Amino acid sequence: MNKILRLVVALPGIFFVVTGLRWVVSPTSVAAEFGMPVLEGVGLSTQIGDLGSFFVACGLFVLIGLVTQKRSWFYASAMLLCFTALFRVLAWLLHGASFTADMIIVEIAISCLLLFAASRLPSQR
Repeated sequence: MNKILRLVVALPGIFFVVTGLRWVVSPTSVAAEFGMPVLEGVGLSTQIGDLGSFFVACGLFVLIGLVTQKRSWFYASAMLLCFTALFRVLAWLLHGASFTADMIIVEIAISCLLLFAASRLPSQR
């Protein structure tokens, strides 16, 4: 994989890790960026635990893929992002949630980038 593609792929990975850590350090500001209030009690635990771990894991999958040059790590992150986009659409269709086209487009675009990057790695036996 060439250096420019590695850099482009690393950026969302770093962004995801930082966003996940921000859930622990400053949940109020990161929640606002995602258009949600900071909950209390079990809800706050769920926000910080689930969303923080989602972003850290997704970002680490990307970074591990870059370091190890194993495409399966890119597939794992792309799968998480594709399911996120799918569930956003289902939330809109089934439950009247806002249709967040901007977030869906970003999730699909990063997934496509990761799948492209995976295709540029040599096959593993």
